[in-house]
Amino acid sequence: MLQTVSEWLWWDRLWLPANVSWSHLKDNEGRIYAKASHLYAILPCALCLLLIRYLFERYLARPLANVWGVRDRIRLSAEPNLILEKYFCHQSRRPSQADVRSLCKKTGWPERRVEVWFRRRRNQERPGLQKRFCEASWRCAFYFSAFFGGVLALYDKPWVYNLREVWAGFPQQTMLPSQYWYYLLEMGFYLSLLLSLTFDVKRKDFKEQVVHHIATLTLLTFSWISNYIRIGTLVMAVHDSSDILLEGAKVLNYAKWHKTANSMFVVFTILFLATRLGIFPFWLIHCTWVYPVELYAPFFGYYFFNVMLVVLLMLHVYWAFLILRMLNKCLFGKLEGDDRSDEEEDDSDTMKEQNHKLCHINGSGARDRANGH
Repeated sequence: MLQTVSEWLWWDRLWLPANVSWSHLKDNEGRIYAKASHLYAILPCALCLLLIRYLFERYLARPLANVWGVRDRIRLSAEPNLILEKYFCHQSRRPSQADVRSLCKKTGWPERRVEVWFRRRRNQERPGLQKRFCEASWRCAFYFSAFFGGVLALYDKPWVYNLREVWAGFPQQTMLPSQYWYYLLEMGFYLSLLLSLTFDVKRKDFKEQVVHHIATLTLLTFSWISNYIRIGTLVMAVHDSSDILLEGAKVLNYAKWHKTANSMFVVFTILFLATRLGIFPFWLIHCTWVYPVELYAPFFGYYFFNVMLVVLLMLHVYWAFLILRMLNKCLFGKLEGDDRSDEEEDDSDTMKEQNHKLCHINGSGARDRANGH
């Protein structure tokens, strides 16, 4: 049974054009081709990147956050209450008004007190500002390194300047060492993001991020095995270019360099729209959709690869909407952070108590002055 599954999985027609088989992609005469076995190194690479990230955040990002005055807000802890804690952990973090009234009867607390308890308890679950700063710093550093590493690996390649060269001699295209390391680091990074999703800052587009990471890893895996490496490296470089500015803008915004962060975000928006909604669909997808059929008949891999690219494009359209909404806040309001993040809630009762105390102090002072004290 396993042999049958293996033969079906590695059936030539799934991965390669007609009249091409795996025997044509065996190493010979100094020519080395990409193989599925090379991908075993991705998991160790992802684990190494997680370790590097931990060291980077602890010994570089966190000290930098302290120097720039990036500190977590002081939070009030929720009062110990087993009934509310059980409801929070096992039923809902945001109870309906009917559930609030039911909890009031069980605890003997007024509605306002129960609502404040849930706000404070939710805030306890949210990551602090320093964690956001460290995460953005790590991503900015990686995207910067990956992009310029990709530029060094690609700048002298003919297919960068003439996309028809992407398919010259396909699929018998020799794998270059620079392509191997570029792929390994990128796939290791996206796998590390999947492994750390539960620990990272949770955003409103959490599900979209999961889809994006899985689609990216699937796309890169397929492109590696099918020897779509040339177009794969171009896709990675185009995606990394704008991400540097996004994460850099978040780092500066957390450090309260708002004007610089806003300027960088405007540049990021322009670059994002140009690369993700311009170059990506009209150059790269066009390259994978039109040029290959001039050389060979479409096969399963051709359709699969293009469908995965379209999935990424749909995610780009969704994120473009969020980015333009953030740009509107940036230009006509105040950009407080990543619009996708689960923001901390203000404790209105605390503010009311502080204002009440302030009014009481001011009122007492006025009465004392009136009495001659």
